[in-house]
Amino acid sequence: MNAEIEAFVEALAKVSRASRHTVDNYRRDLVFFRNFLIDRAAARGNPRETVDPGEIDSDDIRAWLDDMMKNGAKRATVQRRLAAVKAFFRHREASTGAPSPARSLRSPKLERRLPSIIGGDDIRRLAEFDSDDHRPQALRDRAIIETLYSTGLRVSELVGLDWRDIDEDAGMVTVRSGKGNKDRVVPIGEPALDALRAWRAAMPMAWEAGSPVITNLRGTRLTTRSVQMIVARRLIAAGIIGGVTPHGLRHCFATHLLDNGADLRSIQEMLGHASLATTQRYTHVSVNHLKEVHRGAHPRA
Repeated sequence: MNAEIEAFVEALAKVSRASRHTVDNYRRDLVFFRNFLIDRAAARGNPRETVDPGEIDSDDIRAWLDDMMKNGAKRATVQRRLAAVKAFFRHREASTGAPSPARSLRSPKLERRLPSIIGGDDIRRLAEFDSDDHRPQALRDRAIIETLYSTGLRVSELVGLDWRDIDEDAGMVTVRSGKGNKDRVVPIGEPALDALRAWRAAMPMAWEAGSPVITNLRGTRLTTRSVQMIVARRLIAAGIIGGVTPHGLRHCFATHLLDNGADLRSIQEMLGHASLATTQRYTHVSVNHLKEVHRGAHPRA
């Protein structure tokens, strides 16, 4: 099965042009499935070192799904792993003609959870609480907060930005997304541009159009994990209760736009969502805001 997994993820990267993150996740999920089958066979007194994909049936996959659910896996994780297995067997069916044993299996429904967000005043405090600190690191960290909130970028998209992707005159950012290899252009506000200019002027290393925007103090592009840690540290330093992650700032971006009258289609385009249904979850976040407006303005609320 190892060879077929590698052939599949190679095709995923080349033909479907999936991002490296997606390819790595699919490989990891398929290896996890293979290991489950090996352990299951050993528990039944039939030890083996490998798995023949042609011998896998729908009961094997159902047993794997059940095992994950019983061991407390989140439904989103189970859904993603099943998607990887389905894609693997679709590719195998196209290559060999063998019918997919996963075709009839349905993913578990996801729990509907409201994204964690903070208000505009807290966003301002998160960005500006150390405005008197002009050291490069502080300037960079403020630029990270301002840019994430101003554009709604995914953290992976933020760390992937190069300086040439930012059109200061037009106030637009070109986002070169790994998701489906679909680039998009999103607006960026003047406070974020000012923060980026201040960081650029203070960068310890020389910059050029093709160099990364968000770097460490040695000029190396930051990782998504580093950005997560920076945001977490700033929340504590700013004394903000009710933490928000870098992805949470993306939720804040969308929710605050919706609260202030932006239409869902425009928000969908800025976020880079393929489906409007994904964007519509922000209407659930805003329902509390609507209730507050109703209570405050309606005579018989």
